[in-house]
Amino acid sequence: MPNSPRVREILSWYSSDNVGVRTNIARILNHGRLAGTGRMVILPIDQGWEHGPARSFAKNPLAYDPHYHFELAIESGCSAYAAPLGALEVAAADFAGEIPLILKVNHNNSLFNEPSADQAVTATVDDALRLGCAAIGFTIYPGSAFAQAQFEEIRAIAAEAKSKGLVVIIWSYPRGPQISTAGETGIDVVSYAAHIAAQLGAHMIKVKPPTAHLEQDAAKKAYDGRPIATLTDRIKDVVESCFAGRRIVIFSGGATKGSAEVLEECRQIAAGGAFGSIMGRNAFQRSRAEGVKLLQDVMDIYADAAR
Repeated sequence: MPNSPRVREILSWYSSDNVGVRTNIARILNHGRLAGTGRMVILPIDQGWEHGPARSFAKNPLAYDPHYHFELAIESGCSAYAAPLGALEVAAADFAGEIPLILKVNHNNSLFNEPSADQAVTATVDDALRLGCAAIGFTIYPGSAFAQAQFEEIRAIAAEAKSKGLVVIIWSYPRGPQISTAGETGIDVVSYAAHIAAQLGAHMIKVKPPTAHLEQDAAKKAYDGRPIATLTDRIKDVVESCFAGRRIVIFSGGATKGSAEVLEECRQIAAGGAFGSIMGRNAFQRSRAEGVKLLQDVMDIYADAAR
């Protein structure tokens, strides 16, 4: 399909990138129910690795099968599907070309769950190319003891991915001994983490929806008089922190919750200018019909916000 004016505008922000990268950004922006709007909803299924298979899939046993995830993403009209290496190797060939794929190339696991735990690099750029992916995904933990090394890891991996035409998506989750539990989602910390991901060269950035908590004393002065009372206000702050909105910022769906709560949160996120949501457990832990409906309801919210 021809690029819409909005997609052309977004692509113009990536003028330093090669044609392959910009084509793959367009692939994601032009796929599914939100094609051409500049908004997106992505289905990520890395929770089995991160939290364990039973904790992730026992509520809906069909979700043990990676084919189910492809079917859920395609049927609902998602913009892309993100997963670890093994899950993509099981099913990607059966759905070749039907949805843009994102290979998550590093992971943590809950068997070793210290606050500053590192992520292991578990896949390569060439794996992503072999599987027909449009992008790679990489998690960083700003504030952790391993953050500096992670920044160096993604610098090298991102350089290779970009040279080979792949989009780079950074999951930026602040944590560490100097950040409180409340601070991990505090507005000053989330905006800082998003900005770090942008400075590392991410084309797209994934963060958690921020709370009104302010973690850093110096930041409290900077936020004095700055509107952060509502989630919509805070989303605007995060998006602005990523080069005045010139980088695609999407927000995680978090733990499973009621549909009304999910949709209200997405309304506020969309109103704040977010580019979309990346939602896993709230979709695949429901029945297939319920998961499809919820994803499509979320897409409708973003479509309305784009008008």
